[in-house]
Amino acid sequence: MPFMILALLALAAVTAPAKNADPNNTTGTAGLILIDKVGHRVRFFDPKTWTEISSIEVGMNPHDIALSPDHKTAYVTIYGPGIYGRNPKPEHTIAILDLPSRSVTGTIDVSPYVAPHGIQVDSAGTLYVTCDASRKLLIVDPKTRAIKAAIDTEGTSHWLAVLPNGRKAYTANKNDRPFITVIDLKARKAIGRIAVPNGTEGIAASPDGKRVLALDYVEPVLHVIDPATDTIVDNITLEGNVKAGSRVRFSPDGSKVVTDNGNGQLVNILSASNLHGKQLVVPVGKAPMGFGFAPDGRTLIVGNHGDGSVSVIDLRDGHELKRFHAGSGIETMTWY
Repeated sequence: MPFMILALLALAAVTAPAKNADPNNTTGTAGLILIDKVGHRVRFFDPKTWTEISSIEVGMNPHDIALSPDHKTAYVTIYGPGIYGRNPKPEHTIAILDLPSRSVTGTIDVSPYVAPHGIQVDSAGTLYVTCDASRKLLIVDPKTRAIKAAIDTEGTSHWLAVLPNGRKAYTANKNDRPFITVIDLKARKAIGRIAVPNGTEGIAASPDGKRVLALDYVEPVLHVIDPATDTIVDNITLEGNVKAGSRVRFSPDGSKVVTDNGNGQLVNILSASNLHGKQLVVPVGKAPMGFGFAPDGRTLIVGNHGDGSVSVIDLRDGHELKRFHAGSGIETMTWY
């Protein structure tokens, strides 16, 4: 009996998400979930065989995903039938998914706010959602499904980054406003602007909370922000790119930074400890968008939402190991 208890405890330690991990830079061993923006579905894949297990229709144009801290629930923003700036009938819901049963268990209605896009979570499970058409950052209690606050972001905030300690958020306003909005999540108000003349696209906080990275909207440049001062402290040119990138992510262990360039069909892999060091530039499929990180710390997947494929990349040397078909166009994904 003692041996059995020890074995179960060891299994729980392996399969459970790390207790103090950044809830927005996650991985896991239970499965792989892919958000098919083009196909309007959530797809579950076997990460060993890269084959689909099941899929669920969730609504028009699902975009981003956040996991509950215990990795039992996923929240998926439903954006509506359009793209940025051209969304004639924006949606106003967030789909709630039970991950063990791979099923939809409900929705969160964020009306009167519309076009929910980026979504993040804190260690307590509170959700933070950008509604770009409404120019708001929403604070949502997923248990009661109630909006606790709607914060004016001063721009069409598209993506957001929440610091791991849950104190501040940063929203990228694309080409609508030439700044990143800084929000105090405890005071529930905007407290500053970080000037970026060209605008910004993808944005991400490091797992240790010491850096925020934002992609320039026009140039292939990565802006490095110090959250202690909310100022840009460095700018990194993305090698091999002639146009701006769209998404940026840290690996869950904080050692790598990954960016994509849909125009050039490229992914850049940088060392987080030396952003000015050697970059690995990897050709991938059409219109790469989101990233997922395997629990082995070595495998990256990239959703090529322009051709319905997913690239599997070795983070160590930048080689594309495989490209598999997945729905119509995957934008966001994660191991859980």
